[in-house]
Amino acid sequence: MRFHFIAVMTFSLVCVSHVSAKTPLKVFILVGQSNMQGHAEVSTFDHVGMDPATAPFLKEMRNADGSPRVCDNVWISSIGNDGTEDEFHGQLTAGYGAKGRGTKIGPEFTFGIYMQKHLDEPILIIKTAWGGKSLHTDFRPPSAGPYEFNEGQLESLTKQGKDIDQARADRAEASGHYYRLMLDHVNKVLKDIKRVCPAYDAESGHELSGLVWFQGWNDMVGRDVYPNRDNAGGYDLYSKLMAQFIRDVRKDLSAPQLPFVIGVMGAGGPVANYGPSQQRYSTVHQNFREAMAAPASLPDFKGNVTAVLTEIYWDAELDELKSRGGKIKVKSQELSKDNTLTRAQRDEALAKFRAELYTPREIEILKGSSNAGYHYNGSAKIMAQIGKGFADAIEKMTPSTK
Repeated sequence: MRFHFIAVMTFSLVCVSHVSAKTPLKVFILVGQSNMQGHAEVSTFDHVGMDPATAPFLKEMRNADGSPRVCDNVWISSIGNDGTEDEFHGQLTAGYGAKGRGTKIGPEFTFGIYMQKHLDEPILIIKTAWGGKSLHTDFRPPSAGPYEFNEGQLESLTKQGKDIDQARADRAEASGHYYRLMLDHVNKVLKDIKRVCPAYDAESGHELSGLVWFQGWNDMVGRDVYPNRDNAGGYDLYSKLMAQFIRDVRKDLSAPQLPFVIGVMGAGGPVANYGPSQQRYSTVHQNFREAMAAPASLPDFKGNVTAVLTEIYWDAELDELKSRGGKIKVKSQELSKDNTLTRAQRDEALAKFRAELYTPREIEILKGSSNAGYHYNGSAKIMAQIGKGFADAIEKMTPSTK
């Protein structure tokens, strides 16, 4: 087990000054898959400041010298960032996104910054997120029982010559595995909060104050699990599982009114704005988004479950500029086939083509992307707004805490 600590000289003094107040430490749980991990590299921060609407975020996200801010009254314990159960914890800053190339952020960074501003007191974030995980199997709630193959899946397994009994046993074992890992880690942290924040005041205690769910891709593309996804109601199973998940988490954490935010998948932006190349996905995407949001409308969740449509934070300009990159690839292929040109001449011709394709400002905007579209283009500008959107949603459900 690895542990990652943020080294700050004033840690002990700061921690003592904030946590000694006789109020419970507010604890927030963030759960999901790759977009909850977060794939926005720090290198994309400058783009946040290029838009007057998001420039204020940048002032909260980094210091005057350009380095990422270290929050002196927000702590985090996170697992799954690198695909394992290894834990990384310390004061909240950049770097608690997905591990790998570059320092990354997910929603946790601005969620913590703005949640603390809403509350004006210290908070603890417990984040559990693994890439490529489903609700139908990996995070399957206990009350749903083991996953059961539908007729289409059973027919496919038979055609493949698979052992049906073994396939059922394997899927039953996988059912809820990451649900259990999530709960195990939450309980581990809550059992010894001083391990994450050494100055935690046990007499003041802690309070579970909200959970954010940001997942969906693997279910959305699961044609075998949702064979009628092109039709209205094709994702009803997801809605049912989501409601069971909320109830089960609340029961298992003994928090029956725990504010719950459903981060509705929105990569690609509003479906109404989809271009010609995206139209073939529009029905499936809209059906899934509606299914994700549906539990927030259930009578027993009124006032304590809300859906945040992350599509409203999509950066259409950035995405359009990225799409032009395909023309550069085509041009490069054309030049490579021209044997009359030297390598230097090909490079010069490609640079000229690029300069004609993008303005200097557009080239700077392009630096705001560090990943693929399904990861919200690895954009800190998008991710920062999503994190704040989640914090705002919880704050609205808990006005008495302000």
